[in-house]
Parts: sequence; C-alpha cells; structure tokens
Amino acid sequence: MGVTTRGTADGTRQALLRAAEELFAEQGVDGARTRDITERAGQANSSALHYHFGSRDGLLKVIIARHQERVEEALTAGLEASGATDLTALVTAYVEAEASELAHDSGRHCLRIVSQLAHETGFRDGHAHEALAGGALWDTFTHIAARLTHLPDPIANERVELMVMLVGAAFADRARHVGAGRPRPVEGEAFRADLVRVVVGMLTAPGP
Repeated sequence: MGVTTRGTADGTRQALLRAAEELFAEQGVDGARTRDITERAGQANSSALHYHFGSRDGLLKVIIARHQERVEEALTAGLEASGATDLTALVTAYVEAEASELAHDSGRHCLRIVSQLAHETGFRDGHAHEALAGGALWDTFTHIAARLTHLPDPIANERVELMVMLVGAAFADRARHVGAGRPRPVEGEAFRADLVRVVVGMLTAPGP
C-alpha cells in the first residue's frame, strides 16, 4: 500500500510540474493560473498543488531550480572540457549550456520561462537571485565581468545582465520554433556560433 501511495504521489507531482512548465511557457509566469495548472495535470482542485509545492510560487521555484541544475551541470562540464579562460570561451560555454535545454520538452519550456525572469539575476546590483547564488552560472558571469576591463564596474555589470537577457530571449525564441517543428534560417552550430559573436561584440563595445 505504501509503495502504491508513494508512486501515486510522485506521479501527481510530476504531472503538476509538466503542466506548470507548459502553461508558464505558453501563458507567461504571471498569466498562468493555478486552476489551469491543476486541471491540465488532471487534478480536481488546487489542494494537490499546495500539498506538493506549498504555493504557485513554490512550484515555479522548483521548475527554475531543476532547469538551473541541468544548465549548471552542462556548464561545469563544458568549462572543464575546454579549460575556458578567455572571454569568448566563457561566453561559448554559457551559450552551449543553455543550448543543451533545447533537446527535450522540459528544457524548451524552461527556456521560455526563465527568459521572462532574465532581468532578475541581480548581477547589476551585486545581489544574486536565490536560484543563482553560489552556482556555476553566477561564477561564470563574474569571470566574464572581470574580463571587461575597458569598462567601469557598473557598466560591466550592466553588460552582463544584458547578456543574460539577450541569450535568454534568443533561446526562448529558438525553443518555440523547435517545439513547433518549424525550421529556422540559421540552424544548430551556426546559430550558436553567431550568438556567441553577437554577445562578445556587445560585451566588448566601447563604453559611453
């Protein structure tokens, strides 16, 4: 009986996560309603969501944390494999880590979700968002900012935050098209390589 109950609970939790990822991606983080999430997950009322996640915000935090964990694992592996130290190599590792999320439905939904929150990293203020604090992404952002020696610190930090928004928007758009099976004029490696060049160009542009 205990195994069955635990299995059912795990199934409900996963159904809620899948439904929330879809709706947060489709309707927006602020637009998706608790009732719609529970209905899409096949639940009769919102009690299941509150039981497993405490609140709608708690559910969103779990989704972001799962995405963050996957991306940081890919980023760490990429940095270790390449021994990235210069600016272009660091940006490449970041872009490739985010690109890894295009390979599956959950990742594509998450790319569309986190792009809505890309302006909340806290990097420009020096106060990391709780999802980023102490992680590989924040460390990479810090290393990137340290290489923008031609800029005053406030401008360098602003550029890094702009980088996150630009990369987030690019992959959110790519995720929509990949999910829908629509081809893009620039595919795969060429898209990622061009995105790296655009980002590096923005980061290294002269200051005001």
